[in-house]
Amino acid sequence: MTAGPVHTGALEPRPDEPDRLVLNARDVEFDWSRLDLHWIPGEPFATHVINVLHLLLPEGERWFVEVFKQAVPLITDDRLREDVLGFIGQEAVHAEAHAGVLDHMDAHGLDPTPYVEQIAWMFRVVLGDRELTGRRAESWLRTRLAVIAGIEHYTAVLGQWVLDAAELDAAGADPTMLDLLRWHGAEEVEHRSVAFDLYTHVDGGYRRRALAMAVAAAALAVLWVRGTAFLLRNDPYLRGRVDGRRPRLSWALRDGKRGLIPHLGRLARAVPEYLRRRYHPSQHGSTSQAVAYLAVSPAARAAEAAERAASAPVPAPAPGSDQ
Repeated sequence: MTAGPVHTGALEPRPDEPDRLVLNARDVEFDWSRLDLHWIPGEPFATHVINVLHLLLPEGERWFVEVFKQAVPLITDDRLREDVLGFIGQEAVHAEAHAGVLDHMDAHGLDPTPYVEQIAWMFRVVLGDRELTGRRAESWLRTRLAVIAGIEHYTAVLGQWVLDAAELDAAGADPTMLDLLRWHGAEEVEHRSVAFDLYTHVDGGYRRRALAMAVAAAALAVLWVRGTAFLLRNDPYLRGRVDGRRPRLSWALRDGKRGLIPHLGRLARAVPEYLRRRYHPSQHGSTSQAVAYLAVSPAARAAEAAERAASAPVPAPAPGSDQ
């Protein structure tokens, strides 16, 4: 496959945004020992709607990494190659950061394994590598890059939402969970253009992009609804509460208006935004806001402090001491 030049037909980035960022993976440390299963107090439905992200993202982001690695040799633009390698590093860390939440769910009697295994099957079998050669192999790689670009539009929308969601703080949401979501969301906003630019570089066809987005949007909607139903159905604290174990559209509309989960209208608008022929991810979301949060993220700062402590020289023992 021959990679073409990066297309320049998209609108220019917002003028108040940084011109250029170097994408780096950030180490993070999270302590889940004090996390309640319902980390938004008294809001099991909203909690589990967001918890679906912990089920979907790790396997999805591992898949992103594998597909992008296959595309790296096709990149002829040095700046884009640097961005893609930074994206790969960030996504690999994201996938591992959510593992502690899944372990914590299991410890509270909610085993996420059955649903996670379904997600893994989808990415590894349905969307995984196939025994293809020549143009068919090239086409399959381009299609998967188009799917990732569509998904990344949604993750950037979600990332901006959680950065703005002061309602979660007001509701008493667990601060460590909010930090995980906002750290992850901020990096999604930070690298929101990379997948789209990579697809544009190796293909750029509108028809493939539009079809891939239609598939991605429909799949995400189904998986999110099924994931929420799975978590509610298996939540040990909701046993005996029949109504509490069946998700309802009215609840999603209610909690979206309250700002506890992404508003369905905003998620729906993401599709026509992406389908504009002159769409570019830089037109949505705030890189400045994302970078500002990443500079103060407690988990990122804790990891930096731990790294500094580990690399600090050990003082020599005082003369005459027993050390």
